[in-house]
Amino acid sequence: MRIHILALNGVFDTGLAVVLDAFDIANALAENTGISSLRFQTKVVGLCKTVTTAHGLSVPVTSAARAPTPDIVVMPAINQIVPERLVRALAGGEVQEAGVLLRKWSGRGALTAAACVGTFVLAEAALLDGEEATTTWWLAPLFRQRYPQVRLVEKQLIVQSNAVVTAGAALSHLDLALTLIRRASPELASVTARYLVADARTSQAAYTIPGHLVHTDPLVNKFERWARQRLAEGFSLDQAAAALATSKRTLARRTENVLGKSPLEYFQDLRIERAVHLLETSQASIDQIATEVGYAEGVTLRALLRRKLGRGVREIRGSL
Repeated sequence: MRIHILALNGVFDTGLAVVLDAFDIANALAENTGISSLRFQTKVVGLCKTVTTAHGLSVPVTSAARAPTPDIVVMPAINQIVPERLVRALAGGEVQEAGVLLRKWSGRGALTAAACVGTFVLAEAALLDGEEATTTWWLAPLFRQRYPQVRLVEKQLIVQSNAVVTAGAALSHLDLALTLIRRASPELASVTARYLVADARTSQAAYTIPGHLVHTDPLVNKFERWARQRLAEGFSLDQAAAALATSKRTLARRTENVLGKSPLEYFQDLRIERAVHLLETSQASIDQIATEVGYAEGVTLRALLRRKLGRGVREIRGSL
């Protein structure tokens, strides 16, 4: 199976290295254990003779223009994690040239994959239009605003949609590589993950810092402060909009754009966040905490903790 890793200048060192290492280890395990006769023929390709990584390392590459169409092309992240700088990088000639190449390979049947900021390069090339995709969680507001034609599901770590596979934040490059290996051989992917001590992960929601996203929008920031003071009360969108001197539609649109959820969904998330904090830092009972965050019964809070976090009260208290 021919795999091209398209590296641009400023490529995220870890992302490039971990993808290469994952396929190399999979090849070694396939040969040594006889799990699979499949071999991944990886090649780093670029738009110039040498690519300089974000840490200044020089990586010799094969000319992408001369490389044959691959079975899979992987787009590692470029190391631009600040929105303003990323927007400038996306407008640069190298990203635009990469988009032309990616569209050509995709049109010839190549599976296209990207992780973290690399997903922006795919979206810029219109390869994600009409598809579901994920991206690095802290850049989700920018992604959603810039590419409204993409159905963003940033909570998921990996999204497979037709001929495209996308992955979330930085270290999901490994999850992406394992996903691509799994498509060829589930058994080989499982063994490779064990050798790399890589846990099976499906969501990046647990790693998200909502406060980071909230502070990118003044109205959403005000809504968060208003909501935190009223967690014990029932939620009212009418009251929230009136208190913030805005319309219900505007508030709902802004929270959806920034957080990817409705005002009510975010209000419920804040309740869970507060409940977890109290469970970890106080001796209050589950029923007392439930009352403080607006739930009539402790059993309701227990169920929500289990559903949203995959943990129950005992697991949370046991982490103290």
